Amino acid sequence: MTAQDHAQGPADAPVTLVEYGDYECPHCGRAYPIVQEVQRRLGDRLRFVWRNFPLTEIHPHALHAAEAAESVGEQLGEAGYWPMHDAIFDHQRDSHAALDDAHLARYAADLGADAERVRRDLEADAHVVRIEADFSGGVRSGVNGTPTFFVNGARYDGDWTDAEEFAQALERAAQTPG
Repeated sequence: MTAQDHAQGPADAPVTLVEYGDYECPHCGRAYPIVQEVQRRLGDRLRFVWRNFPLTEIHPHALHAAEAAESVGEQLGEAGYWPMHDAIFDHQRDSHAALDDAHLARYAADLGADAERVRRDLEADAHVVRIEADFSGGVRSGVNGTPTFFVNGARYDGDWTDAEEFAQALERAAQTPG
């Protein structure tokens, strides 16, 4: 865990699930409701951490989506960051343009953030250094695609697409003394 991580759940939860993800990645979009389900199932026994890993060569809107989430987080704190994270995934498949700058600014405004500030942040690449830090950390940890999950610091190579299997793996990790 780093000080800049976006996290949900108690810091002392017995399980920390870290996802390196890309907001435009269809596989991350598929993982999104599964992660929500395991969060509901494990409750306070789980801390979920999102780290940006935009694959910009294949997902042209991924970097700006991450920057927009960071901009909203800077404006509204974690209480704004997570709703923006959710909004991006909720709209990911609406259309080809669903994650363009205009849509990202609208999602931010709908959450009470200053849309013009989000636009300025996107134009200025105001949050790229933070996103690059997540990305570099992922590369150092062996991340080469999205989503990539780590459970209590160990890469999870099981089947995250099966919510039941994924939840059971997290349940086992919660019961393993750390």
